[in-house]
Amino acid sequence: MPGTQLHIPTEVTLDFLGMTIPVHWDYHAILMVSVWFVLVPICIIIIRFGKPKPTLTGLHRQVAVKHIEWWWFSIHKYGLIFSISLALAGAIVAVTVSRGFSGSLHSLFGLATVALGCLQIMGGWLRGRHGGKNYYLADPNDPKTWFGDHYNMTKRRRIFEAYHKTAGYFVFFFAAGAVTSGLMQYPMPGLGEFIVAMVVIAFLVSIVLEYKGYRYDGYRAAHGYTMDAPFNKEREFL
Repeated sequence: MPGTQLHIPTEVTLDFLGMTIPVHWDYHAILMVSVWFVLVPICIIIIRFGKPKPTLTGLHRQVAVKHIEWWWFSIHKYGLIFSISLALAGAIVAVTVSRGFSGSLHSLFGLATVALGCLQIMGGWLRGRHGGKNYYLADPNDPKTWFGDHYNMTKRRRIFEAYHKTAGYFVFFFAAGAVTSGLMQYPMPGLGEFIVAMVVIAFLVSIVLEYKGYRYDGYRAAHGYTMDAPFNKEREFL
């Protein structure tokens, strides 16, 4: 392809198979752009604007993919796991083909993006218990059964939310850097325009959904809006 830098390998020899195969970097670029500028934004927009309108007592059934009222959380969780897995696989293949890290700006941005993405998934496993007065495991008449890191907004949960939500912005910063530097190394006509289009679409969709009032508070959507819920009481005047 015109513009391809000479140091980028165009084939790789797999010693354990005893064969040499051509390398198609187009697939790598399309995969990574699809992950970071299509799948991941969809997962983020869904959890931001897909939460149900808060009710008096919130959602009662288990947080699980089998329960439709948690569809927004399930898509966010499993969609991101799927997306990051694809990105990790793409990065591993790229490093294998390149015989290690090249040390280029693209490789550094790419490594940071995938590493932060993996940390987002790992951090999700540490978010703690859900809990709640009306949760399926609780007895509404026994406060001892209500405890949960989310319901009580424990220090553990606050740290998780502070990191998870903030780190997400930085992932996109590094993803943009990886894609930009990658296209400088390996130009692909039309791919840059596609990225810009996806950013504009996500921007406009978010504006419309924000204007329509679909960004509901996650805590109130899950646990209801009564003042006996600990975090609602804490934010009584907000």
